[in-house]
Amino acid sequence: MNFNQSNMNQLLDVISKKLGVPPETLKKEFEQGKFDAALKGMKTSDAQAFSQVMNNPQMINKMMNTPQAQALYKKLSGEK
Repeated sequence: MNFNQSNMNQLLDVISKKLGVPPETLKKEFEQGKFDAALKGMKTSDAQAFSQVMNNPQMINKMMNTPQAQALYKKLSGEK
């Protein structure tokens, strides 16, 4: 899976719409390793699970390489 800047911006746009947070805010926080804005829009259990994953790079790689994650990425990015 190849995440270039354009793909990352598309993904941030989709996530920002779902959470009601400006994409610039999400990008800034993600670059700083903070997820405050993203976590505010989630249920407590989802926010805890998200935090656990984001603090474990091996888990992120494993998750992003699953067929489900790749299919979701393709769907969100408009890739066929």
